Amino acid sequence: MAVAGAARRSLRIGTRGSPLALAQTNLVSTSLRARYADLEIHVVRITTKGDILRDQPLASIGGRGVFVGELEAALRAGEIDVAVHSAKDLPSRLASDMVIAAFPPRGDARDVLVSRSGRLDELPPGARVGTSSPRRACQIRALRADVEVADVRGNVDTRLRKVAIGEYDALVLAAAGLIRLARESEATEWLEAEQMIPAVGQGALAIETRFDDQTVATLIGDLDDPATRVAVTAERSFLARLGAGCTAAAGAHAELESGDLGMGGGRSLTLAGMIGSVDGRLVRGVQHGSPEEADAIGVRLAEDLLARGGAEFLAAATRDEAARES
Repeated sequence: MAVAGAARRSLRIGTRGSPLALAQTNLVSTSLRARYADLEIHVVRITTKGDILRDQPLASIGGRGVFVGELEAALRAGEIDVAVHSAKDLPSRLASDMVIAAFPPRGDARDVLVSRSGRLDELPPGARVGTSSPRRACQIRALRADVEVADVRGNVDTRLRKVAIGEYDALVLAAAGLIRLARESEATEWLEAEQMIPAVGQGALAIETRFDDQTVATLIGDLDDPATRVAVTAERSFLARLGAGCTAAAGAHAELESGDLGMGGGRSLTLAGMIGSVDGRLVRGVQHGSPEEADAIGVRLAEDLLARGGAEFLAAATRDEAARES
């Protein structure tokens, strides 16, 4: 296929430089080359705040968004044409001059346990379980109040090495990351959403462009998967309604029934979510509706959980965050 737009013969793709980020960008590049054989692609590696401050808990340096800001700055400056993100790293509200031109088909949204001592329910009391996520910490403690949950940073390879050398007994991390690095064989247990609700956008990629660059947005739009967009839209609507800070333990996962997507197609959307605290207390809920109601479903679920105790959990997380920054 010829490249969309007479002037578009090359494309600069911005990405973080971690092995996982590069693997994800390679997926995008491969998909583009399959559609546009004459498109010249240049990958531009950009270091983000989250990459620099590797030894600090994510919540203390900004949480969601710490892997995004420098990529968006490069977009605004015209240094890159698109940015490839893990959708779960995006803040709940996008800057007005940016647009997500495509959510490609979603990968595995689940979390996995990597362990030296078996499944989560087989870990010995006091086992040290690593995660940098308040959402995971909450749900681990809800399932196993007798284990130690400890913060862990670093890329996937670094985290796995920490288990191998015995610094941690187990890790919980995103399944999609292991799969994209061809290391899924190292997973001990695949945690279903009924056990551990994933992060908003987990397993999905988001390709961001400038709002005013319609040529690039149209080209990238060919990679968009409508089912993934609907699901991630519902999840992000949930998070936006919470107005949650980076220390909040909150997650959501949407699923569509199989079948054709479209008006009158008869498909239904199910959104499950949770809000909690890092000590293991939480509230869960589920909402259903049509794909066309994705935004409204997210809002309904958020308001339901806020009314059933979630507001108190978020307020406590906000107080803790403010205390750390003072």
